[in-house]
Amino acid sequence: MSDTNSSPLITGRCYCGASTISANARPSAIAYCHCADCRRVTGAPVSAFVAFDADAVTISSAVLQEVTANPGVTRTFCGSCGSPIAGSYDYLPGQTYISLGLLDQIDALSPQMHAHDEARPDWLCIKDDLPRFSSSSRDKLKEQSS
Repeated sequence: MSDTNSSPLITGRCYCGASTISANARPSAIAYCHCADCRRVTGAPVSAFVAFDADAVTISSAVLQEVTANPGVTRTFCGSCGSPIAGSYDYLPGQTYISLGLLDQIDALSPQMHAHDEARPDWLCIKDDLPRFSSSSRDKLKEQSS
């Protein structure tokens, strides 16, 4: 872990560079998510996110847009290019979930689980030995953030 006076451990940016991300601590979890909401928000057949303690993450941008399409879920996007930046969930308090594809250190941030595996498209095959949760992995995510 890093203290607040040192360089961030993890950095990233949106597609256009108007929104930047830095984290001064290691993530508590890294996961694939196969739910329909994550597919729609990313436009991809599967999403991947990195969970951080909310106090460890800084998102810098003058053009952020927040959207709450489902109660208790707030998603943040770059208002300039539309990149999905972060998500916060009432049922996972104190955590910020950053889209894995935005992060500069992506090679060092391998997913640890699959959430909502029952919603995975039949044709999508990701061969790994990671734990697969048929629905939400919120219990595991809460456990890892403690």
